Amino acid sequence: MTLFLLVFLLIYGTAHTWFALRLLQAFPVLQSWWLFPIGWCLLMVAAPVLSRLLEREGQTTAASLTAYIGYSWMGLLFLFVSLSVLLELLRLLYWSAHFFLRLPDFTLLAARPGFLCCFGLTLLISVYGWFEAGHLKVEHQRVASSKLPGGVARVRIAQISDLHIGLIVGPHQVQQLVTVLKGLQPDLVVATGDIVDGHISHLDGVSQMLRELQPPLGMVAVLGNHEYYAGLGSSRRFLELSGFRLLQDQTMLVGEHLALVGVDDAAAKRFGKNGLADERRLLDTIPLDRFVLLLKHRPVVERQSIGRFDLQLSGHVHKGQIFPFNLLTWLNFPVRAGMNQLADGSRLYVSRGTGTWGPPIRFLAPPELTVIDLEPDGK
Repeated sequence: MTLFLLVFLLIYGTAHTWFALRLLQAFPVLQSWWLFPIGWCLLMVAAPVLSRLLEREGQTTAASLTAYIGYSWMGLLFLFVSLSVLLELLRLLYWSAHFFLRLPDFTLLAARPGFLCCFGLTLLISVYGWFEAGHLKVEHQRVASSKLPGGVARVRIAQISDLHIGLIVGPHQVQQLVTVLKGLQPDLVVATGDIVDGHISHLDGVSQMLRELQPPLGMVAVLGNHEYYAGLGSSRRFLELSGFRLLQDQTMLVGEHLALVGVDDAAAKRFGKNGLADERRLLDTIPLDRFVLLLKHRPVVERQSIGRFDLQLSGHVHKGQIFPFNLLTWLNFPVRAGMNQLADGSRLYVSRGTGTWGPPIRFLAPPELTVIDLEPDGK
């Protein structure tokens, strides 16, 4: 965790340095007042850590305010750096072409107009992203399987993932989610990790909201990395109070035709767990005539498991949450959001996530509640 914090501070500090240099270049008059922009940058670098410290001390209101300001700024800064790096590339192309062609002056490439253009676009995108993050989109998927005999009623499965209940995502968002879920009338609700975020001892009322759902086939969850960051004991307690049955490298038969396999997150190894269970061995314990639903937080497909599960449900990557961050997440998880057809009849569905981590902003990656209607194959 110490290494992660150092890497975070290095990257985040570098981004702030880029911003400060662009600001002072655009407005040289501020060089006499450099203490103010530098002080703001230092404060914003410290804000994510400060919000966690305040939360641990039970200062929930101060922690939430610090988190909202700090993480909102994080989203703005990411967008500004992305746009200004693009502008620098345009500058490079312009000056390279200038050696060969007589080009007119392009005012937008000057320091001040360029900064104002990037920062103005950043604000517009951020406002849009704030609204996008607040509008949950229901994604419907139909999955037909020969493992369900003809005439059997369809099974409606609702997937929530990466809700990140904590300082920013709280009772209001959870109540909205519960209302939508009740209207969809799922038979089974599954949670594929990162439902909680940070210390959650102050969110007992939220667990009661989720417990109202009571779907006929129950509620099942697997752990994500943030459940471990928040504390395994408190995370388990919250999920169980919310009505979820937790599967940690375990299997569960549901009804006459469905089987669930829950795989623990890889973060478990960093928090003292000796090792993860053999996923293929878990799958081999399931009767072959059952439709196998594999619940796994990270969208990583084990090659030896393909053909032994019918559908893997995952999350974790948020589709980047704020474009173009998805270009970076693709380097580690080269799968697209939505349904992915694998070999031997297996499929992978990757959720964009139901909430937000960090910035309360989404851009070109709206939050989703996934509804999967499992039906008999009519062929």
